Amino acid sequence: MNNFTDLQVWQKSHRLFLDFIKDIGVLPNNRVTTVLIDQTVRSVSSISANIAEGFASRNPKEYCRYLDIARKSASESENWFLKFRDSEITDKTLAQTRIDACIEISKMIYGLIKSIKNPNNSKL
Repeated sequence: MNNFTDLQVWQKSHRLFLDFIKDIGVLPNNRVTTVLIDQTVRSVSSISANIAEGFASRNPKEYCRYLDIARKSASESENWFLKFRDSEITDKTLAQTRIDACIEISKMIYGLIKSIKNPNNSKL
């Protein structure tokens, strides 16, 4: 891997961010939605940002620390998408698609952490 953009997990988390940015255009314009959008943009954008920042460190322990933060951001993002879904601010199917993406990204980050901590079993 020459660049963080080569990582599938970064690509998926970046795609989640871009998809959510498109979702914003069809959301209602009210105070609650504005707060949810703000929080979700922050958490979703943090996933790929922390993957990128950790990749640049090239120190395995520090890299895993950033990946752990990215995984936490994926969980936070899942939480916000659950709020969108359960408050019926957005289409339940669309929200569930975003939730599923967060779960998949979290699992991918966990796998990457495991492969860094145990490079003998790495499939990178």
